[in-house]
Amino acid sequence: MSNKVTKAVFPVAGLGTRFLPATKSVPKEIMTLVDRPLVQYAIDEARAAGIKEFIFVTSRGKSALEDYFDNMPYLEEELRRKGKTELLETLQATNMESGAIAYIRQHKALGLGHAVWCARRLIGDEPFAVMLPDDVIAAEKPCLAQMVEAYEETGGSMVAAMEVPYDRTSAYGVLDVQEDMGSMVSVKGMVEKPAQGTAPSNLAVIGRYILSPSVLENLNTMKEGAGGEIQLTDAIAQEIGGPNNVYGYRFRGQRFDCGSKAGFLQATVAFGLAREELRDDLASFLQEIMLAQAAE
Repeated sequence: MSNKVTKAVFPVAGLGTRFLPATKSVPKEIMTLVDRPLVQYAIDEARAAGIKEFIFVTSRGKSALEDYFDNMPYLEEELRRKGKTELLETLQATNMESGAIAYIRQHKALGLGHAVWCARRLIGDEPFAVMLPDDVIAAEKPCLAQMVEAYEETGGSMVAAMEVPYDRTSAYGVLDVQEDMGSMVSVKGMVEKPAQGTAPSNLAVIGRYILSPSVLENLNTMKEGAGGEIQLTDAIAQEIGGPNNVYGYRFRGQRFDCGSKAGFLQATVAFGLAREELRDDLASFLQEIMLAQAAE
């Protein structure tokens, strides 16, 4: 089996209840971070890592997400006619080639593991990436590209990992580390949402994975895990001790949890300040707010 990763699964079937009422009509994945929807950040990261096939696991009410990736010839022609070359290039960069993107329905919300399992026929017998658009990562070298480079040396399965405070480990899948090799760790166990005080480490799994197709076979059992859901973490943990090793990868970059309101706002500020044309005005505004609050 080749270690070449060319397919990525994007589980986007969630209801986005933490962002109601906005998500009553707008899928969370196309909520805008500065001037791009969340899903565009994930797509751009996947492309930079060499992904060629994009598999979206969706649900009812996600048609706006599908429409986003369609070409808009009329709008492109208008921009071309008005000489707005830069905007035209920005728009065209969001287009997807015919046949590069596929949509699979997850009819029941049975967990992340089940969402990935729904894509099994399109994945086939080759390694694949899983990307959660909620996790937006600011990095000089995109996170998935870092992982793909490391994966070419290791094979097996790999999860992106970062250190979190111990009092927050119960919100994550957590690694039980066998050997710490710096940016890479070998894994002897994984625990999904461990009870407070029981986490084997503070190295948490976040929303980037490169997985062996045998993980899909593990998901066939449909075994319920934490929260009564079919957990992807559990299926990956079954690989430990077998022919496919499991690794955690400490990526270089800053992760923002855009599945929460606070994380989304933090990402908006950080990505806004990173934009040259927005930086000065935004920084000045933030400074004014902080000075005003300090004076109260």
